[in-house]
Formats: sequence, structure tokens, C-alpha cells
Amino acid sequence: MLLIPAIDLKDGHCVRLKQGDMAQSTTFGEDPAAMASSWLAKGARRLHLVDLNGAFAGKPQNFAAIKSILNAVGDDIPVQLGGGIRDLDTIEKYIDGGLRYVIIGTAAVKNPGFLKDACAAFGGHIIVGLDAKDGKVATDGWSKLTGHEVVDLAKKFEDWGVESIIYTDIGRDGMLSGINIEATVKLAQALTIPVIASGGLSNMADIEQLCAVESEGVEGVICGRAIYSGDLDFAAAQSRADALNGA
Repeated sequence: MLLIPAIDLKDGHCVRLKQGDMAQSTTFGEDPAAMASSWLAKGARRLHLVDLNGAFAGKPQNFAAIKSILNAVGDDIPVQLGGGIRDLDTIEKYIDGGLRYVIIGTAAVKNPGFLKDACAAFGGHIIVGLDAKDGKVATDGWSKLTGHEVVDLAKKFEDWGVESIIYTDIGRDGMLSGINIEATVKLAQALTIPVIASGGLSNMADIEQLCAVESEGVEGVICGRAIYSGDLDFAAAQSRADALNGA
């Protein structure tokens, strides 16, 4: 079970939002590279970056901060990034710069041709982020709820060659209210590619519940507010996950 620290970038700083609201942000660090290095030192095996400004602007806005993180961690662990990725040139720029995985969210739903092209051009590097509420996919920084069923879309994207799916329950993100295990497992069981859980991770009990369903295809979990607020000790949680799954 991969525990993946999230570094959300806003105006070059590390922040956390409540339910995707840019107006409700808490700054946790001024130096993204130092933050990345600290998670690496605590045993992280992958990092999850979000360009929050980029997600709302529709194009990259925190490239300097992202580059500083990639320089800091080097080849030690893979880094994945989402937010404002809408064209193949942007993907190429990031991958050439050392990024391992690019996360396509809103654009995957609104411009499926782009996702198809991305999978064809950058096979093995494309992850789709599906944000949902009550089983329906949301787009545009969670501001618009679509009529698409999560499972149906995910199956289509799997056929196109995406590497994995990050599934976020947007009713829980940043609220420390617990992972939606049932919905995450339902999605994982419908796919052969891995699912990464996101949204609401709050404590060690969530980690233990996720480890219990890892065999269903749940590969990891994005760790956000809980590891910054101190509700969850990241190093202890990764050690516990390794012990439970025999790593």
C-alpha cells in the first residue's frame, strides 16, 4: 500500500484546501522543495503534486515550484502531478523535466480525444483523476457535477491505456472524515488497472481499512490534510501498512 503525500501548490506555496475551495486554504510551507525532501526522508515512495492555480486557470502556473521539487527528489522516487494539464506539449515538458506521471482530470471528461492522444503518445505515464460525489463525476475544480457514472468512465479510460485511476470523494476531501472505502472498492473491482484512493484520509484506522482491500486493486492513498495537521503520523502509517501487507 503506497501512502502518497500530497503537496498542493498555490502561488508557489504549499497549501491545503477544504473541499476544493481556493478561498479556504491553509498554508503549510513556503518552500515546496524542502517539503518534498521532508516526505522523502520520512519514507515516502511517491509524491502527489497539484498545481491548484493551474487547475483553475487551465494551464500550468507553478512550474518553478514543481521544477524545484523534481530537482530535490531526483530519481529517488516517482512524482505525479495534476492541475491545468490540457495539451500534449505540457505533458511532454513535464515528463522531459523528470515527472513520472501526469494526472489528467477535467480534460479527460470534457475532451476525451485529448486523453486518447496522451495515452498513445505517453503510454505508462498517464493517470486519470476522477472526482465524484454519489457516484457521479465532477469537473472544473468540482464546481460542475456531470451525469457520468464513475465506473463507466473509468472502464473506458482503462481501454485507452491509462496507467491508473485516482478516485476522490469530493464530499470528504480536506474534511478528515474518512475514506469512502465502499465506493473505492467498487471502482477497483470493476477495473484491472490500479485505483488510488483520495479524499478524507484521517487516521490509522483508515490505513488499516485500505490495507484490508488492497487485494481488490487499491494500490495506494493520497495523504493530505491529516499528515499536515498531525492527525496521522506519515512514517508510522507507512510502516503499519507495510507490516499489514507483508512488505
